[in-house]
Amino acid sequence: MILTRRNMVHCSLRVRLACLLAAMLSAACASFDGLAPKSVPADASALAASRSLAGARLSPAAWPTAAWWQRFGDPQLDALIAEALAASPGMGSARARIDKAVALAAGSGAALAPQVGAGADITRQHFSANGIFPPPLADSWHTLTLLAANFSYEFDLWGRNRAAYDAELGRVRAAEVDAYAVRLMLASSVARAYAQLGRSFEQLDLAQATLAQRQAIFDLIRQRVAAGLDSDVELKQAEGSIPAARLRIAQLDEEIALWRNLLAALLGQGPDRGLAIARPQMQVGLLALPSALPSDLLGRRPDVVAQRWRVEAARRDIEAAKGQFYPNVNLNAFVGVQSVTFSKLLASGSAIPGFGPALRLPLFDGGRLRANLAAQNADFDLALEQYNQTLIEALREVVDQLASLRSVEAQRVELDGALATAAQAHQLALARYRAGIGSYLQVLGAEGPLIEQKSLQANLRAHELELSINLMRALGGGFEDAHAAGAS
Repeated sequence: MILTRRNMVHCSLRVRLACLLAAMLSAACASFDGLAPKSVPADASALAASRSLAGARLSPAAWPTAAWWQRFGDPQLDALIAEALAASPGMGSARARIDKAVALAAGSGAALAPQVGAGADITRQHFSANGIFPPPLADSWHTLTLLAANFSYEFDLWGRNRAAYDAELGRVRAAEVDAYAVRLMLASSVARAYAQLGRSFEQLDLAQATLAQRQAIFDLIRQRVAAGLDSDVELKQAEGSIPAARLRIAQLDEEIALWRNLLAALLGQGPDRGLAIARPQMQVGLLALPSALPSDLLGRRPDVVAQRWRVEAARRDIEAAKGQFYPNVNLNAFVGVQSVTFSKLLASGSAIPGFGPALRLPLFDGGRLRANLAAQNADFDLALEQYNQTLIEALREVVDQLASLRSVEAQRVELDGALATAAQAHQLALARYRAGIGSYLQVLGAEGPLIEQKSLQANLRAHELELSINLMRALGGGFEDAHAAGAS
């Protein structure tokens, strides 16, 4: 077959266009070379903690349960936390964030499905006598009518839409885990405020006992003055010590009211709800640490797991950004009827079907796609470094509580000894005064250290309860990762 010169020219042009298109495709697909994340995930097993955890009571079953607050043996606390989890605005906000994440994921997933729409247009129009339409359309009024159904589908050949959808799903899971973190924070806040309320009640008992004792001594001294055994000096000293005890009682009444108000707010209720909260009856139990620290902490801490899902979402965002460098292939189709007169709208000649593929390829965008990919890489690095920091902080919190609990044990030994000594000194001073061989100043001097030691004992017990609550929170509060997400 002999080609004419014209055919040869056309063939040569087609070959050149094909080569040019292939070159542009290759250039476009390779244009993200050199762009990659820089950060790497921390290895939990490589975080040295064995020396810090040495000497702790370890048990494989020491992970807290979801209802970890029940270990304190106070039914009222159980009821308060259940009420807070059901009615607190914080939990409502967490649910709203989940709903928003689910909605955004659904919107992103819509790109994976075909899009079908329908429309109707009716326009009354006057056609120009000097326009492109000849008579009888020219210089006349007509009704343009269009009824059509449209169909479009994007072939996700490079996985861009799927990656974007997976990124949103990762954010949904992060929001779900964040909701558990809010739950844990709310429960621990209620428990801590409740423990402090108990401390204030213990201090109030001490202040009331002190007032009663000082009042009894004042009555005794008044009798001794009447009998000529004491002077007015001792009477005034005893009388002057009573207002200080009453002042302490008033301060503790204020503390109790404030803790009740805080608890009512944490429950999502008005301050009157706090007035119904009775005296706490929390008990401190022996604590043990899980034997699989720190590696198992990865799946037990909701903040660590949520951040890991954000890392995974950022990774999917990178894949979606890379997909924008590739050609976009769409299939579009429509079917309908169109007429310039309404009476002929449904006539056979009014049909306007059409279909065809569409190919779009970014060639010269001024670096927009590379900049977007670089930003996604930076977001991934940021999420990964935040994950690393969260993991380190999680382990630090556990070790902090352990160090503080060890200190509490040492303080308790010293405090018990000091309290016993102060009690003996006070009893001796009081006995000497009643026997008439000691002064009331000696009684007051011995009373001060005794009150201080009893106050320290109440504070130490509250501190131990708070540390126990903090440890339950630091160990994840019973959370278990139901969806494993890679962070490497």
